[in-house]
Amino acid sequence: MHSKSIAALGAGLRAGDYSSVDLTRAFLERIDRYDEDLNCFITLAPERALARAEAADKLIRSGEAGPLAGIPIAHKDIFCTNGLKTSCGSKMLDSFIAPYDATVVSRLDEAGAVMLGKTNMDEFAMGSSNETSHYGVVRNPWDRNLVPGGSSGGSAAAVAARLCVAATGTDTGGSIRQPAALCGITGLKPTYGRVSRYGMIAFASSLDQAGPLTRSAEDAAAILQAIAGFDRRDSTSAQEPVPDYSEQLEDPLVGLKIGLPKEYFNEGLDGEVARSIELAVDEYRRMGATVMDISLPNSGLSVATYYVVAPAECSSNLSRFDGVRFGYRCQEPKNLEDLYKRSRSEGFGAEVKRRILIGTYALSAGYYDAYYLKAQQIRHLISDDFRQAFEKVDVIMGPTSPTTAFAIGEKADDPVTMYLSDIYTIAANLAGLPGISIPVRPAAGRPVGLQIVGNYFQEAKLLNVAHRLQRESDWHLAEPLGFSSPSRI
Repeated sequence: MHSKSIAALGAGLRAGDYSSVDLTRAFLERIDRYDEDLNCFITLAPERALARAEAADKLIRSGEAGPLAGIPIAHKDIFCTNGLKTSCGSKMLDSFIAPYDATVVSRLDEAGAVMLGKTNMDEFAMGSSNETSHYGVVRNPWDRNLVPGGSSGGSAAAVAARLCVAATGTDTGGSIRQPAALCGITGLKPTYGRVSRYGMIAFASSLDQAGPLTRSAEDAAAILQAIAGFDRRDSTSAQEPVPDYSEQLEDPLVGLKIGLPKEYFNEGLDGEVARSIELAVDEYRRMGATVMDISLPNSGLSVATYYVVAPAECSSNLSRFDGVRFGYRCQEPKNLEDLYKRSRSEGFGAEVKRRILIGTYALSAGYYDAYYLKAQQIRHLISDDFRQAFEKVDVIMGPTSPTTAFAIGEKADDPVTMYLSDIYTIAANLAGLPGISIPVRPAAGRPVGLQIVGNYFQEAKLLNVAHRLQRESDWHLAEPLGFSSPSRI
């Protein structure tokens, strides 16, 4: 049962082949069996999950249930969950119990989904490998010696290992798409403002966006349907109508115009990854799409731009964690200054402190114009590149990550090399565009992700393009070895 799609599981629930309680227990058993080795979850909520499953079963029997009713999911531990620990992967929030639900959480609850627990993540979503978490490294189900990607690595690894049907994540510079690529699953970053950020603990407010990690584009459409839409509690939420994301999945691709940026196929791209992307693009040609070379001339500046803008915003957002109002507080402070200093130095990890320092410097008097303002100007140039490209093409394709998953510890002591892991994903965040990563042919037994970027609020088109490839191939159906224990239902 753990290998079935949301639609297939929903059909079985409505047919009475099994109950949501049965399904939830089966996934909790899988977590108990496998997660000690993977470390995907920070917090489990079995009693709450079973209670939600019972409620979902009643809703299903009434005949009024939607497609997500009774489906076991997980939330990245960056989303506030009422009465349940929300840590952001940090010692700073190790004891924080959220007093309310994030909009993403409440909307999935309203849809009848069953939350199994909260997944591990890079501390405050800062990282590309899920090695910065206070709760330890998450391991890639395809090879326990490899990272799963970050910062949504716990969610990606949990979906890949079939410990939940789907999971939520957040994407600030690639943190849904990159772990999806490294774990061989589908990850969707919607347009900035498409999904509410209310109750999602902020890293960089102008870049953060919530989205789903799932086995397929079809499943991603079902999750996005539930969480998308305007929210008056989020001032950045877009008042755009939400289409039926499943309605266009089967649309033919004849006449689709695909752009391949020459900047994404350079010497930094692994040769086997490039070959896998080329094979996937060939499939699109076979389905009737037209492929053309394009240029995004300022994309090479995206990493440098991001690592000014994001740290600047994080330094501001994380200033609230001072040891006074909530979060970690040092023991026996001598005075207020000592309370601030020791609470923050003891509560934050090395990567978070590094970014706070960079951001504070960039925003300081005398450097604001030279760094932050200049980065915002380049950000506009990057957005203009995409605008001009979308006058010629419908979607832009390329690799999600320059390499497959790398070894745990391989880049941990080299922040600059680690930052380059997101070189192909960051530009979409700077421009606020939607992007999706889907699995294509593996390279040396490791998953490879194809990234598809669309124009603003064109998530339905992205899901359609991704789904059509998944109809014609079985790359997304591959499962890591060792996670196929038989289910009792």
